[in-house]
Amino acid sequence: MHEGQPSRTALTTAAARAAHLIVDSEPHILHDTVAAALLGGKAEEMLGYHRTHGDHLVLSGTRALVTARSAYTERLLADSGADQYVILGAGLDTFAYRNSGIRVFEVDHPATQEWKRSLLKDAGFAVPEHLAFVPLDLESGGLLDGLTAAGFDPGRPALVGWLGVAVYLTRDAIASTLAELGRMAPGSDVVMEYALPRELRDETGKAYGDMTAQVVRESGEPHLTFFTPDEVTELMKEHGLEVVEHVGMHDAVPASFWDRADALRPFDSMRLAHAVVPARDGDAVTSD
Repeated sequence: MHEGQPSRTALTTAAARAAHLIVDSEPHILHDTVAAALLGGKAEEMLGYHRTHGDHLVLSGTRALVTARSAYTERLLADSGADQYVILGAGLDTFAYRNSGIRVFEVDHPATQEWKRSLLKDAGFAVPEHLAFVPLDLESGGLLDGLTAAGFDPGRPALVGWLGVAVYLTRDAIASTLAELGRMAPGSDVVMEYALPRELRDETGKAYGDMTAQVVRESGEPHLTFFTPDEVTELMKEHGLEVVEHVGMHDAVPASFWDRADALRPFDSMRLAHAVVPARDGDAVTSD
């Protein structure tokens, strides 16, 4: 949110997930059948861009990026067996409306959550019992306290998805959030998406990053922070997290998903850092 206005990045991300099922051919990377409903009165306009100009790098690149990162994280969640899923900077994420049986905690700025609640109400969606909203500005801290107050069990492993957010935060805010995540129960997983410095991107990634940076800067949500993989590994280690892997878009989904007849292509501008909270002296990993 910016000066009381809806988050443009949250809208464009939801539009990209929705448009993927409309303008892209199979295999579909992510089946988000709810996102379109959250666009409300903007649906025709925003999906129309994808229908008409879907091959443009900004649009096709965004569809590829947001579907691949969500598919990777949701697959990891299913494989982990965790029954608590924390979504940091949830925006218009729809996981809780597409899945049940997992307790979902959506963390976001209070104004963003009020806006999302109104969109859900207008679309006829009731808040499912397994979803808890956690109104919190990550720049202000207090993450674990806020989660616990919303019913999160800090003694049980969880998976944290932190997608499309870190690039908009300061390094201090990222570090303080990682410090809290490092205090979670051993066996917890964290997936943080981060933006690469321009010199580490491939040519398509440079072009995509240059164009999108201009768009978000003009909308009042500028990119602030970039990391090399080594910097992320070191920062996470400093705050009690062990990096398992750094995953680019190429490897976020099976290779067969990139054997396509449409405009979706993987490129290198962002990475996913998958980290775990290791067992500490005197701690036992609990899964039930």
